[in-house]
Amino acid sequence: MARAGIYRSEVARARNNLLAMGRRPSIDAIRVELGNTGSKTTIQRYLKEIEEEENGNHGPKVAASEAILDLSTRLAEQLHQEADQQISVCTEKHKSEVAELNNLISTLQNEVSSFRGQAEQLALDLAAEKNVHMETQNRLQDERLINTQLTQRIQDIEALQVKEEEHRLSLEEKHRHAREALEHFRTSAKEQREQDRRQFEQQVQFLQNELRTSQNTVNTKQQELITSHESNARLSSELKHSRSEYQRADQELRLLSAVKEQLIIADMKNEQLLSQLAIINQREAELVNVIKLNDERLQEATFTAQQLETELMAARAVIATHQQIMQMLSPSQNPQNKNIDNIDSPLNSE
Repeated sequence: MARAGIYRSEVARARNNLLAMGRRPSIDAIRVELGNTGSKTTIQRYLKEIEEEENGNHGPKVAASEAILDLSTRLAEQLHQEADQQISVCTEKHKSEVAELNNLISTLQNEVSSFRGQAEQLALDLAAEKNVHMETQNRLQDERLINTQLTQRIQDIEALQVKEEEHRLSLEEKHRHAREALEHFRTSAKEQREQDRRQFEQQVQFLQNELRTSQNTVNTKQQELITSHESNARLSSELKHSRSEYQRADQELRLLSAVKEQLIIADMKNEQLLSQLAIINQREAELVNVIKLNDERLQEATFTAQQLETELMAARAVIATHQQIMQMLSPSQNPQNKNIDNIDSPLNSE
């Protein structure tokens, strides 16, 4: 991987390789040997320092410098390799964790969307159930009003029937009294005629003398008889009227029976509506419980999503920290290389 700078030991190793191959260690050749890494100014400075050391130092000191350079080079390579391995492992681990967190967030978001859709559908079902419940209540109220009206009408008809029955009984009582009076009058008239006949047979002469008086009496009796016939005719008319009233009351009683049957049917419908209303109330309670349960699950899913988002932000912060550590690894090795090269000369890198 590309680095921000090069080390003096790398320049020295590239120069030695070029010399071993019989090539001139120029700046461009060394840069190509290093993999086109490093600036030409740095390579020139390192070459100048290396040439000055070779010209100014001899014997065991040069050998010790080469050993230290070789040791520092190997240590630097080992540190780079270990750092690269650790960074690669951390990067792969965090990539895997981020992928798992993203998958989990996607799954939770899908569940949240599903729960929201279910909640909306349940809300629509609850609204529909409420509308049906309201219609049922309206119908129940209408049936109760009709039931009240029919009950009132039945009570009125029953009261009228009681009055008609009292009137009919009164007419029957009057008719009975009239018949008794007529029968009593007929019996009295018959007895009176028998008595008059016997008296006529026994007292013809007395009756002849009393003929005028008897004729007046007969006229009076005839007048009473006419009055009695008129009263009888009137009572007969009242009896006919009573029978007509009785027939009308009987018709109203039949109508009342039909109304009672309608009332029984209305009561049955009312019971059915009450049963439907109880079922609708139970269904409404179940829907409310389901909505509460879905709300709780939605809140739990939202809380879990928030926790996952917090963990994702923490993981991203850890990844950013590792990236900063990875960027700081190379510069952090400069003090170590400087401490190693203080024996001979300082090492600098860009």
